[in-house]
Amino acid sequence: MPRYMLSIYQPDGDPPPPEFLEPIMRDLAVLNADMKARGAWVFAGGLFPPSTATVLHYDNRDSQLLTTDGPFVEGKEHIGGFTVIEAADLDTALEWGRRLAHTLAPLSIEVRPLQSDHRIPVDG
Repeated sequence: MPRYMLSIYQPDGDPPPPEFLEPIMRDLAVLNADMKARGAWVFAGGLFPPSTATVLHYDNRDSQLLTTDGPFVEGKEHIGGFTVIEAADLDTALEWGRRLAHTLAPLSIEVRPLQSDHRIPVDG
């Protein structure tokens, strides 16, 4: 079955206060449980802020590896987390994405198919 990544875009800056974030996280736990119960959920993860990233770039012209701190692209938002799901088709994946967008509103969700020939087996 095809896999899709549901990426969660969030604005740069501090996370929301606990009184705002806690109900969202409870709703997210309910959605994740539903994904698991329906066999769609593969795995998910939250990411540390972009300032913790290290970018590696290999320059073929002079055979140098360039290492920089922080995100490669400057922007006003970043991927804060993701969920990988299995879905019969794009419409089904988009429905899970819509539910995630509703749960995490006003954050945006990107739904993107994973290339099937590069699948990594996941035990679980």
